[in-house]
Amino acid sequence: MVTIPFYRHGLDAGYAQAVGEVLASPFLTTGRVSKNVEEQLCRFFEVPHALLANSWTNGAVATLLALGIGQGDEVIVPAMTFVATANVAELLGAKPVFVDVDETTLMLTPNGVARALTPKTRAVIPVHLYGQMCDIPALRAAIADRPEVAIIEDAAHSFESRHKGDPPGAHSDAAIFSFYATKNVTCGEGGAIITRRADLFERIVQTHLHGMSAGAIDRFAGERYRHWDMARLGTKANLPDLLAALLPRQIAAVHERRALREERARRYEKAFCGNGIRMPTVLPGTVSARHLFPIHVPPRYRDRALAALNEHGIGTTVNYRAVPITAYYREKYGHVARDFPVSYEWGEGTITLPLYPSLTLEEQDFIIAAVRDVVVPMMT
Repeated sequence: MVTIPFYRHGLDAGYAQAVGEVLASPFLTTGRVSKNVEEQLCRFFEVPHALLANSWTNGAVATLLALGIGQGDEVIVPAMTFVATANVAELLGAKPVFVDVDETTLMLTPNGVARALTPKTRAVIPVHLYGQMCDIPALRAAIADRPEVAIIEDAAHSFESRHKGDPPGAHSDAAIFSFYATKNVTCGEGGAIITRRADLFERIVQTHLHGMSAGAIDRFAGERYRHWDMARLGTKANLPDLLAALLPRQIAAVHERRALREERARRYEKAFCGNGIRMPTVLPGTVSARHLFPIHVPPRYRDRALAALNEHGIGTTVNYRAVPITAYYREKYGHVARDFPVSYEWGEGTITLPLYPSLTLEEQDFIIAAVRDVVVPMMT
């Protein structure tokens, strides 16, 4: 039987050399390799400040801590996202305020954010879902009378994305990326924070490493120990050089790999157009990272469709269920499906298909045929 995994990374044996160079050095944790990658990120995104993190989640926690967000505050998040977007606010004692999403792009809208503002709102976390960017300038304009409200981009899906020519981080207080195992740029586990705000960056440097005034590379600079202090409360979010070593080659080639993802995504779109399969709209003027390729079928058929594709050897997953309807948030805040109709309906019917540069055209044709021959007939 044909077996097509949901994801297949592109890291070959050549990456072992970069890891080997770290192993040959005395410094395994955050050191010179990480600093070099941060400089590479600054050049790539044309920002003055970048900091590697050990996950999107811990990077976001460190950023919220640096903004002083905590008990009694509110953070606006989309109802359609991965749970981590909401969890980072919840973990700090703030309340995630869920907002339903646009029915075509499945992302936050300026009007939705404006309606959700309260005197307790401290931040908005728009999610660049599946690789397409939100309109950050429009969100900023919608809350123009609340300049103290920070905009933190959840850019976990959108490393190489552009909106009207601008990359993540161009118009927000910070943008946070993920280098998780299935991301377009990966080191297995990891992330990064970028910002144009020097004051915020100075605080994040501390909050992302226990609140310490100096990291290991600084404490032992010049082979002499230097005292440190704890300046503020922080978490442990630093990325070790062992993982950072996997990133430079991928960052350098990310646009080439995006072109392959774009080609395969368009083949899916052409194949499924007009047969009852729904797909998110990619808007003009945007460059999507094409991180994921979700389709939507009527919810009553979704689990049967998932099982049928799995039986054909095709790896699939669900991205995502409506977060406020998951058990924790439903039971704590009393959310119900009718409060977030777009997010709930999408989450009950979505299926994510394999999409990666090494997906061969023959493999993709097999997936397309399975959807057409097995899933579409269920819907008629």
